[in-house]
Amino acid sequence: MKKQPFFSYYKSIKSIFVTLKNKYMFSKLAYSVFEQSIKDYHQFDNVDQPINNPYPKDKFEHLLYLKNWIDTVQWHFEDIIRDPQIDPVAALTLKRRIDASNQERTDMVEYIDSYFLQKYSNVQAKDGAKINSESPAWAFDRLSILALKIYHMQEEANRAEASQEHRDKCQEKLNILLEQRSDLSTAIEDLLTDIENGDKFMKVYKQMKMYNDDDLNPVLYQNKK
Repeated sequence: MKKQPFFSYYKSIKSIFVTLKNKYMFSKLAYSVFEQSIKDYHQFDNVDQPINNPYPKDKFEHLLYLKNWIDTVQWHFEDIIRDPQIDPVAALTLKRRIDASNQERTDMVEYIDSYFLQKYSNVQAKDGAKINSESPAWAFDRLSILALKIYHMQEEANRAEASQEHRDKCQEKLNILLEQRSDLSTAIEDLLTDIENGDKFMKVYKQMKMYNDDDLNPVLYQNKK
């Protein structure tokens, strides 16, 4: 299956360029959108529920909401496929959906990074500026997954039919996740500040996934002969 342009309906990356008065709003804004996406999904709790993105396409929040919706659906795909009683044919179909979701997730991250490349395109990197180990969008990807972990760990910590021991252990894990959220948010803010000030520079690599490409996956291209 050839990789298709996932965001062909966006005319230009400039159309989503927004200016936030305070750069420290980015992580807080992102997390609030992730929370809304997770809440909206769980109104139905159905992996086939169509997305109803509440944000206009020219807003950065639109991308964030879509990113987390993909992550949330895939989270539940991963739950379903681990059912020991799942029908093998259904499992194979679901595995194909997980592969497609992984590709969409990667495309989404790369698109968000395009936003930041545009945002900081006029920043002159200082002599001695360093590259970060991950791009801003991959850091937001981690924050999106962390929001899902927090939501579901909170559910377990409050699950009435579970034992008190189970709830206590989950509360301990939840406390760690909340601390991680604070640390990751600070790291994201610091990274964006460093890029804006020229102390670090962005360098984005395409993920170049091979398993979905029928020209790169040997199983797929052997079948074309």
